[in-house]
Amino acid sequence: MRFVQLFLLPILAAAWLSACTALPRSAHSVSQSMEFVQVDKSTRQFILSRSRKAFTPWGFNYDHDSSSRLLETYWDKDWPAVERNFQEMKNMGATTVRIHLQICSFMVSETETNPASLKKLSQLVSLAEKTGLYLDLTGLAAYDKKAVPAWYNQLSEKKRWATQARFWTAVARACHQSPAIFCYDLMNEPIVNDDKTNHDWTPGELGGFSYVQRLTLDFAGRNEKQIAKAWVDQMVTAIHQVDSRHLVTVGAIPWALTYANAKPLFYSPEVSQNLDFVSLHFYPKKGQIDKALKALAVYDIGKPIVIEEMFPLGCSTQELDQFIDGSKPLARGWIGFYWGKSISDYQKEKDNLSSSITAAWLEYFVQKSPAILNQHP
Repeated sequence: MRFVQLFLLPILAAAWLSACTALPRSAHSVSQSMEFVQVDKSTRQFILSRSRKAFTPWGFNYDHDSSSRLLETYWDKDWPAVERNFQEMKNMGATTVRIHLQICSFMVSETETNPASLKKLSQLVSLAEKTGLYLDLTGLAAYDKKAVPAWYNQLSEKKRWATQARFWTAVARACHQSPAIFCYDLMNEPIVNDDKTNHDWTPGELGGFSYVQRLTLDFAGRNEKQIAKAWVDQMVTAIHQVDSRHLVTVGAIPWALTYANAKPLFYSPEVSQNLDFVSLHFYPKKGQIDKALKALAVYDIGKPIVIEEMFPLGCSTQELDQFIDGSKPLARGWIGFYWGKSISDYQKEKDNLSSSITAAWLEYFVQKSPAILNQHP
């Protein structure tokens, strides 16, 4: 009997281990299956680090929920909603989620970071690993002007940039080991203009939020490219101090869509040297898809292009589909919007035009996902 026990023990142990591996994958095993995203400069595609397979950023901006709550205002009290939303985005076919991090949530003073927010960010990264979604981490947001502390807006440009650099070093340090980070987007729609009559760092408003942010209030003898390059290089340096593996970009307004002769600023040769790919925000207008595609071509600078924001805001879903298909010779990724409600939730709101448009968009996203994700060998 003792011989039989000794003989069977390793067999039973092996069987137990085999049974364990047959169970649904844990967060750790999903994380292990994810690969870091890189740029193949020869093909201008995103590829996965080990398998060398093409990777397509296809997904959603998860900037606020259906009640217009910014993520950091509810991720402590309503974390289960975040988990449900991530799983729903994954189920709809997304590979990528764009997260918008508010600087006031991560910096409590000019030099001091917020440990609680960084811990919550790490939890979000773990959720992405568990779900198998890649994160486009967009930082330095000051969307809710009422929540931006006075001390931040009173900083000089030099000190403001230094605080922004500390933000990026802290965020990159919290995320540098995770393969679930697709990229760091330095800022949403930074602008450089010499308007001496406007001393507001965040001019403009849309839906109660200020999405555009100025880099300076005073050119001080510099030109636009000098300012943009100095800022980009300082932010990239801050990230690379702790993380040189993940990609870096800037979410830019394609001014060539508004002004026929406009040239790229952040994606000019002088400024874009330390940016890994081009991120653009396109909202094509009805009957002007060709115009949008012509504007997109202005940003063909030899690097991959991601349409980081898009939505049928001024055109139909069918026309947005035409834009996506027409952009494929240049674009390598497309990211729309999801606000925490399912298709069925929107469909129940039959008399709401906005809900009907969003439901149609999400239905289109689900239907389009196989074609987008299977377009590369």
